[in-house]
Amino acid sequence: MTDLPNVHVRAEVLAQALPHMQRYDQEIVVIKYGGHAMGDRAAAEDFAEDVVLLEQSGLKPIVVHGGGPQIGRMLERLGIQSEFRGGLRVTDEPTVEVVEMVLAGSINKQIVGWISAEGGRAIGLCGKDGNMVRAKRAMRTVKDPESQVEKALDLGLVGEPDHVERGVLDAVLKAELIPVLAPVAYGADGQTYNVNADTFAGAIAGALRAKRLLLLTDVPGVLDKDKNLIPELTVEDCRRLIADGTITGGMIPKVETCIYAIDQGVEAVVILDGKVNHAVLLELFTDYGAGTLIRRR
Repeated sequence: MTDLPNVHVRAEVLAQALPHMQRYDQEIVVIKYGGHAMGDRAAAEDFAEDVVLLEQSGLKPIVVHGGGPQIGRMLERLGIQSEFRGGLRVTDEPTVEVVEMVLAGSINKQIVGWISAEGGRAIGLCGKDGNMVRAKRAMRTVKDPESQVEKALDLGLVGEPDHVERGVLDAVLKAELIPVLAPVAYGADGQTYNVNADTFAGAIAGALRAKRLLLLTDVPGVLDKDKNLIPELTVEDCRRLIADGTITGGMIPKVETCIYAIDQGVEAVVILDGKVNHAVLLELFTDYGAGTLIRRR
């Protein structure tokens, strides 16, 4: 009898989750999985459990993963020196081979294995498979500190999505499989490109008109100038906060990805802390949320 109150609490939690499950029934949710949460086995198993529960609850989850730290460690092990320009890693031919090996190989299959261990049916793919994602060379600029003139950065084989062919993903989802996607893609020239995982996830979510795009990060979400979490923002709010310097550094491209996805038809995007236990379930199946929600208005 000592466990009875706990059972009642669990039943109440499930009852409260029901309307959220109904809201997302048969809807596509794209989850970008990355950051330090990927390096923690317990957190990774929690994440896999969340993804399987989403699929079993009637949602259609798609996982896009990164792997920057793992790529860095493999490059170091192989003795391949990395050059950085404007804070970004330059990707040359030897580096892109390692990127593909780590992202589309070891990490991708590891995540598939975690999901399978929790009872899910996952399939590992990258942007090359079925010509799912075509990339183009990414264009970046940096401001010269002396002249204040914007100069073009040559990042080598760093790409950004140019076109998404959704047929492959539609077929996978129809087969009730969970796609796990590595952000590696071909260009029109047949060259392999390393694509930022946030950008890749935004392009996938936009092409499929996903109900939600979740960007799991290492921070609670978008913070104000006092480092407090901002629970909800509109697209207009995001542009204003970038302009006034509240949103800075690596959060800028994440928020720009959110704006792009919403422009492409995604209902809303959430930036949340992947280190929080079951952050995905908290965000989708409770009233509390777990990060910063960004909507059109």
